[in-house]
Amino acid sequence: MVNLLDKNARQEIVEAIRRAESRTSGEIRVHVAKKCGEDVLGRARKIFMKLGMHRTKQRNGVLIFVALDSRFFAIVGDSGIHHAVGDSFWSGVRDKMAECFRKGGIREGILAGVAGVGEKLERYFPVGSADRNELPDTVTGG
Repeated sequence: MVNLLDKNARQEIVEAIRRAESRTSGEIRVHVAKKCGEDVLGRARKIFMKLGMHRTKQRNGVLIFVALDSRFFAIVGDSGIHHAVGDSFWSGVRDKMAECFRKGGIREGILAGVAGVGEKLERYFPVGSADRNELPDTVTGG
């Protein structure tokens, strides 16, 4: 698979993260890799920890992990957001992203994931006057 996340796509994803985070105290990160073995969720959890996403004040960090060539992806939410939304929410975001991916829209799938996660973070963790951006708004990885 050709790297479908060129500089413009990455910038569009960063802008979507910033828009979503402007309405919430939550943190969203996107990490892309070229390949991943079968245990995509385990790999995503390791990256979640490596990026320090478990250190947010309200435990409301969310990682969207996509392995482009392997065609695997996972969404990991910390305990605060997971407790608020439950398993069915994550399944819904996953299904929406997978639909976009099946149609060849890697960028669109990631943007759909960021938007869906952002809406729930806004609902359960609205931005407050003392909130600060706890994690960088970048697309990490390859």
